[in-house]
Amino acid sequence: MHVLGIVGHDARDETLETVVDQAVERLSGAGRVGVVRYDATIADGMTASETITVGGDVTYELGADGDWTATGTGLSVDDALDRLALDCEYAVVVGVRPLQYPSVVVGSGRTGEDSLDVESDHVIATVETAAELADIDLATELERVDPYETLESLVARVKRSPLADRSGAIATFTGRVRAKDAEDDDRTQYLEFEKYEGVADERMNALEVDLEKRDGVLSVELYHRTGVIEDGEDIVFVVVLAGHREEAFRTVEDGINRLKDEVPLFKKEVTIEDEFWVHEQR
Repeated sequence: MHVLGIVGHDARDETLETVVDQAVERLSGAGRVGVVRYDATIADGMTASETITVGGDVTYELGADGDWTATGTGLSVDDALDRLALDCEYAVVVGVRPLQYPSVVVGSGRTGEDSLDVESDHVIATVETAAELADIDLATELERVDPYETLESLVARVKRSPLADRSGAIATFTGRVRAKDAEDDDRTQYLEFEKYEGVADERMNALEVDLEKRDGVLSVELYHRTGVIEDGEDIVFVVVLAGHREEAFRTVEDGINRLKDEVPLFKKEVTIEDEFWVHEQR
């Protein structure tokens, strides 16, 4: 699932709402869209800049062909995205700052205290009116950035395989950031991954295709996050849909080993004492 952020001066501003509606309409032509609205001003006076995942209300609703909406106090934006990732191709997140996703900024022309102050590599467009979205291919812009995936969303995807009726097993692997190898080691604060643009995606796709050629293997999904990944967070997923458990287990193990050997992903480790690039392809 690809995520688009939209931010403005006021969560209830009519121009912002018009931009959101048009963005959802544009993206719905390419797939199902989920909408996540964040407004911390309705929770104990906190603001979006003070909290994203604690307090506040998130309303998440299916756009386009969806027919429901849900709201929960204390529900995090990530919680909502995790749920939408199960069956949406796109999510539009409204009202979250600082920007974490490719984003459209609405009405940033104001100055002084009214300025949004959102200079960021994540900004793909700054607009004053919804009409200005007409010249922006939102789907193409979002596809330049890695999608938002969870283990559950990948499992849901292989279950939708046209070959799923022949499957009797799903095996998965999750790699996560390890804080330390031994009790006396310096604690790892985070890892940072960079990929060889273009080449990494091609090799990941080729590896999936190669693994799916095996007898009894019906569908394979590989996903590796990039950027900063903190202690305890998930890094990489391998999901295999197969006829039987033997093929599923064997392919999961081969999948993660080959991903580390064949896909050019580069890792920097940051501990409480030091930081260094690990000179091996991951």
